[in-house]
Amino acid sequence: MNIITPTLQTESTRVEPTTRFSVVIVTYNSGDHIKECLASFEQDLSSQGKCFLVDNNSKDNTVETVTRHFDNIEVIETGANLGFAGANNFVAKSLKGDYIFLINPDSQVKPGAIEDTMAWMDAHTEVGLAGGLLVDEEGNIQPSARKFPTALNKFFVQSGMAERFPQSKWIGGGDYRWFDHQSEMEVDWVPGAFTCIRKSMLDEIGFFDPRFFLYFEETDLCRRAKAAGWKVYFLPQVKIFHEGGGCSKKVEQETFDVGGSQVMKFRMRAECLYHHKVSGFSGVLANLGVEWAWHRLRVLVNTKPGQSARGKRNYSRILAREIEQAIKDTRWGTYCPPKPW
Repeated sequence: MNIITPTLQTESTRVEPTTRFSVVIVTYNSGDHIKECLASFEQDLSSQGKCFLVDNNSKDNTVETVTRHFDNIEVIETGANLGFAGANNFVAKSLKGDYIFLINPDSQVKPGAIEDTMAWMDAHTEVGLAGGLLVDEEGNIQPSARKFPTALNKFFVQSGMAERFPQSKWIGGGDYRWFDHQSEMEVDWVPGAFTCIRKSMLDEIGFFDPRFFLYFEETDLCRRAKAAGWKVYFLPQVKIFHEGGGCSKKVEQETFDVGGSQVMKFRMRAECLYHHKVSGFSGVLANLGVEWAWHRLRVLVNTKPGQSARGKRNYSRILAREIEQAIKDTRWGTYCPPKPW
């Protein structure tokens, strides 16, 4: 087992190139998931591909587990928590081959998924990125593709209308709720839980924007890909088991969203940076403003006594304050706070 600990914290210079594809997994205290993740696609690795595990200064047994059980995984220790975008950028410039696969440590890849995805990408040279069908442990479909975020779609989600009218392309279209996820489809962006990226596209447009620490980096990459003329596709035949939030849940002393999978502060900061990058001050005001106004309204509505109302009131108050703080921290999306967040 070769563990690389670079002396510089900017990018790795010792990763050997591959001839066909590379798998990059970013870990942070991922010891509970990493063994199952790597075992799920280990048989797909061959002389044509290699897996690089980039560890963001884990404090648990992540690195020990990998070095003990997997001889064919290259472990790269960053020495600091660079976040998802930073850790991928840390190694990606040194990778060779036709494709780069990004796989989250809380994902398990179905046998043959990597080979099947490459074969499909070979036949569709206009596609720059492709993602698969994400399912939970009970086989329920998770959001596997999404529209680019807008203030209107955020309103539909915040108000519950997207959940109430999932078959409406207009109301429930933010994450393609109306779509049965049984056929291939061009989409706006795909999550990084399992993503195949064409290397020639990265050479053209660059990898992740380093300003993003966690969240919205995939959205931004897909937006830039489409702006450069590349397509992004959802592939239902490529099935991935995904827990969701496996690494985020290991972040201590932070507030999580109602689903428990996203760190509020990280998400709000990233959203400010993203919307300012796309549409300036007005984008931050419109998108963050919708969510802030909705939760301030919920605080006023849920003033009646009772545990349920109190819980909703407290959650909305916390979230509204997180939005206010994120806007302040990022100076309306014009400034990236020091990392790690």
